[in-house]
Order: sequence, then structure tokens, then C-alpha cells
Amino acid sequence: QVQLVESGGGLVEAGGSLGLSCVASGRSFISFKYGIGWFRQAPGNGREFVAAINLSDGRTYYTNSMKGRFAISRDNAKNTVYLHVSSLKPEDTGVYYCAAQFRGSGSTSSANYRYWGQGTQVTVSS
Repeated sequence: QVQLVESGGGLVEAGGSLGLSCVASGRSFISFKYGIGWFRQAPGNGREFVAAINLSDGRTYYTNSMKGRFAISRDNAKNTVYLHVSSLKPEDTGVYYCAAQFRGSGSTSSANYRYWGQGTQVTVSS
């Protein structure tokens, strides 16, 4: 079992930036076996892939629409993955989730992620 806990969400003005954290724990968590992804979900929408990282080699993955404003990074010593978001827009509002993909990384499909955190709310005011 793997537990994921997100933090760092909040209310931010448009144009601002925010740093989110995802801490992984659990008896079965071995970092090199997992990739961590960030997804977001706006009200009334499904979960949208934001970024992912391979915990073993640090390779990062973004969709074209997320490149430039989103940056994912890791600190394996702390079992923590970070997501930094800059130039925030009201449409970035939603719940941001981190999730663990077992024996793989970079999938944009939520179905490929085995473990999920509870999410952290990000609200961007215009």
C-alpha cells in the first residue's frame, strides 16, 4: 500500500504562482518502481493530466498545453514530488491530485495510476 498526501493549494490571484507538494509513504513504496503524476479536476470535468516524473531517472512528462507554466520535480530523499505552477489563470482552478504509477511513468491516463492522494484545492481569482 502507498499513501500520497498533497499540500500547498490555496487561493491565488491570477498571474501568481504556487508550489504543490506530494509526499509518498507506505511499506510497499520503493521510489524507483514508481512514476508520480499530477492531475487536476475542475468542477464538472474529468481528471486532466498535468505532468509526471520518473522517480528513478527524473525524466519529466508534460502535455503541450502544460509546458512552460508547469514544472515538476522530485526529492527522493524526502519521497516528495513538487509541482510549481506560474502565471496562474482562473481556468487553472480545480483540485490537484498526485498519483503513483507502478512500474512505469509518464502515462497521461488516470486509469494507469494505482494510488491517489486526496487532492489539494487551487483557486485562482481574476
